[in-house]
Amino acid sequence: MDRLIEAIEDKQNPSVVGLDPTEALVPKQVVASFAEEIAEQVEDPTEAPAAQLSVAFFEFNRAIIDAVADIVPAVKPQIAMYEALGPAGIDAYSMTCEYAKQQGLYVLGDVKRGDIGSTAAAYAHHLSGVNAGEHAFDPWHEDAVTVNPYLGTDGITPFVEAATGADKDIFVLVRTSNPSSSELQELELASGERVYEHVADLVEGWGAETIGANGYSRVGAVVGATHPEEGKALRERMPHTFFLVPGYGAQGGTAADVAGMFDKQGSGAIVNSSRGIIGAWKKSGKYSESMTADEALDLVASSARQAALDMRDNLRVAVYR
Repeated sequence: MDRLIEAIEDKQNPSVVGLDPTEALVPKQVVASFAEEIAEQVEDPTEAPAAQLSVAFFEFNRAIIDAVADIVPAVKPQIAMYEALGPAGIDAYSMTCEYAKQQGLYVLGDVKRGDIGSTAAAYAHHLSGVNAGEHAFDPWHEDAVTVNPYLGTDGITPFVEAATGADKDIFVLVRTSNPSSSELQELELASGERVYEHVADLVEGWGAETIGANGYSRVGAVVGATHPEEGKALRERMPHTFFLVPGYGAQGGTAADVAGMFDKQGSGAIVNSSRGIIGAWKKSGKYSESMTADEALDLVASSARQAALDMRDNLRVAVYR
């Protein structure tokens, strides 16, 4: 996690922007502006809608990245939004990751993989890239990925090995922000601890041999902002585990809620906001359907920038106290 920690310290901002676009979050005129171009490029007209939306997603993401790159240290693209559009969407995802890295951002691929053996190792190529001798390359451009721990050590070790070999990181789901997470994560074990507490101990162990210069391992944990007291307790329980904290903003988490998930030096966590930043233009009161595509993208960018600044300032007050 050393590179992520250094990026956070450089900008004095422990926040990450979630790039999770949907058709509802991209201004209509931006999508419409690519209709003619896409119609000329696709051979099968049925492919046009997905291709058109994929291009719009990338341009939308690029506008946001340009607007926040000097404020935030990292972005977190959610691959599901792109996979839903098929091959064109996957292209938009990889292009987004590549563009973000070109702008100097740490890229956290929210892919939530979970399998074992050779299949897990194949998924882990998100980190290690495509190894073909002299022609090895990295098509994903990610610095870290999210991983589901449900299959235990067999499902984690291939990712840890890939992360170590490529100088990258993983984040394991521990205490997630969604309401129904309690159905599994809060179940009490025979030992008296909760499932998420046992997973937390496993995560701390999985990263024990990869601790870097800043005291944190390559194996991070996903801990939701909507569970502030549990997150604070997990911070004590997992002294060498860096936290990715979703649930800030639109899901109800506040800067005060996440403050306890940082260590005494104000390090150890990064807080994600998705809709609160990429959808800020919808709450600006400045949007008009009569806008051109460029004008709409300018509004997306300026609104995202202000939302990112507000988030940074709120976190600075709560965390660097």
